[in-house]
Amino acid sequence: MFDVIVWATDGSANADLALDYVRKLAESGRSRVVVVHVKEIIVGRGAGPVHLDEDELQQKIQGQVNDLKSAGIDASLRAHPAPAGHAAHITADSAREEGADLIVVGTRGLGPIAGLLLGSVTQRLLQVAPCPVLAVPAS
Repeated sequence: MFDVIVWATDGSANADLALDYVRKLAESGRSRVVVVHVKEIIVGRGAGPVHLDEDELQQKIQGQVNDLKSAGIDASLRAHPAPAGHAAHITADSAREEGADLIVVGTRGLGPIAGLLLGSVTQRLLQVAPCPVLAVPAS
């Protein structure tokens, strides 16, 4: 059904819920999965860039990619360092470059007001994505 599926992950439990959907969709349609992880950085005064992601997070996501491969799914990881606040645009650009048919992303389960105030990546992605977005709600 989908030739290319992008799974956008920040390594959170909610992103992990979305991975279950990615796996099911990819296995049923023999899709290629591109895992997109935006490593947001904050530029501090005099300290240089500070990565918000820890090495353990990178290892976790790479392990998830390896698990997809072990299940017979064609999967790859695209990690992008970027200034904080650019995750939605970078994910959309990656989906465009890969010719994605679908982007799958988890949500944090925030209400409409909290999501608006916090600038939800998922909400922004819904506006800028070049293809349909499956937003998997938090349980």
